[in-house]
Amino acid sequence: MDDVRTRLASIVGDGNFLAGAEIPEDYGRDEDLTGRPQLPAYVAKPGSAKEVAELLTTAAEHGVPVTARGSGTGISGAARPVAGGLVVSFERMNAVLEIDTGNHVAVVQPGVTVAELDARAAEHGLTYPVRPGELSGSLGGNVATNAGGMRAVKYGVTRDNVLGLEAALPTGEVIRTGGKVAKSSSGYDLTQLIIGSEGTLALVTEVIVKLRPRLPHGATVLAPFGDFGQVMAAVPEIVASGVGPHILEYIDAATMAAIVDREGLDLGVPAEIRAACDAYLVVALESRDDRRLAEDVETTGELLSGLGATEVYVLDGGAARRLIEAREKAFWVVKAVGCDDTIDAVVPRTEMPRFIAAAQELARAAGGDALGCGHAGDGNVHLAIRCPDPAIRKKLFTEILAYAVELGGQISGEHGLGRAKTGYFTELADPARIALMRRIKHAFDPTGILNPGVLFP
Repeated sequence: MDDVRTRLASIVGDGNFLAGAEIPEDYGRDEDLTGRPQLPAYVAKPGSAKEVAELLTTAAEHGVPVTARGSGTGISGAARPVAGGLVVSFERMNAVLEIDTGNHVAVVQPGVTVAELDARAAEHGLTYPVRPGELSGSLGGNVATNAGGMRAVKYGVTRDNVLGLEAALPTGEVIRTGGKVAKSSSGYDLTQLIIGSEGTLALVTEVIVKLRPRLPHGATVLAPFGDFGQVMAAVPEIVASGVGPHILEYIDAATMAAIVDREGLDLGVPAEIRAACDAYLVVALESRDDRRLAEDVETTGELLSGLGATEVYVLDGGAARRLIEAREKAFWVVKAVGCDDTIDAVVPRTEMPRFIAAAQELARAAGGDALGCGHAGDGNVHLAIRCPDPAIRKKLFTEILAYAVELGGQISGEHGLGRAKTGYFTELADPARIALMRRIKHAFDPTGILNPGVLFP
């Protein structure tokens, strides 16, 4: 072990290497609610792809399991290391290498946060449109989990906005996939294969992402409904209307009350309407032209009123911004109020009412409850589950997630499986699919050192 420690430290330098008791507790966990923290044996902070590749070959030679770490904001346990393992932390590889305004792309290192990238893009009138719930999350982590967020209804998720990667393999190779091009018909799409692989195939050392024009005008419409089914019936009508919302969210009444209370929001909704509300629909619109935006807001309001909204509110800029920010922090709200775990299943959006009703009924039958919010435009349901008994909760999760799969959905829409949801995936997914994934894993990582316990038990 002393030899391993010496070799790893020599790659990154003693000042960028930690071992044993000198490792801070943060390196042993992410934001997963249920997993126990586990400190690794080593933490290395590389400064280049070459150093990452050398760390991986050394780990492979000695059978040391490796976990990549960006900001540690994931909530599925994929950034939680295993005992005796190595954490490769990308905190030093945190540069925006290029903003290419001609091709509308950015080239970034994996430790760059979403907020940092968007701030740099804004200097050029551009934006990185993917908005996961935590803007301090790193681009490397977003690539690993195929992070989504509220703007996916218009802009898609991470995989829709990544054009190319540089990645280090446990075999010591550093590969480049894709590039600053919008299309390719040249062999297997390795970029898309690595995105969402949660650090089990390769460690990403550079990312090429799309940038979009930053639209100057925006408005947010809030509509309370007395029945959740009406909320979901309104969604396809809004999408089909052509107003092009970049945010289309549902928030159930209990979650909205918790958000409003925690953030001290005043949305101008009278108490009697709040009391009769089952769920809210949040529609955010943007445009390069303020007159066009006003027309779209009017169209949206008329649609919502005709589709059963109790009332329609156009929020002022400050209230709108604070509501969107509060919605992005909904996970921290449910964590603060003591929920036991979360679900981020995705189903066809037309099946959302049926799925949510079934999940709530199953939770009540188990002596708990399920409440939450989600991306109504793309069928991604975020449920906070209160069910303190671990055995009962595991059975409840299996039933809820099995129903999501039965409806044509997936176990995770954007948070990833990590260590928290891998068991449900291997139980519920097609065995032939899992077997093929194992063969792909072996081709990339023949010694099996990359994030063991994630995707495969």
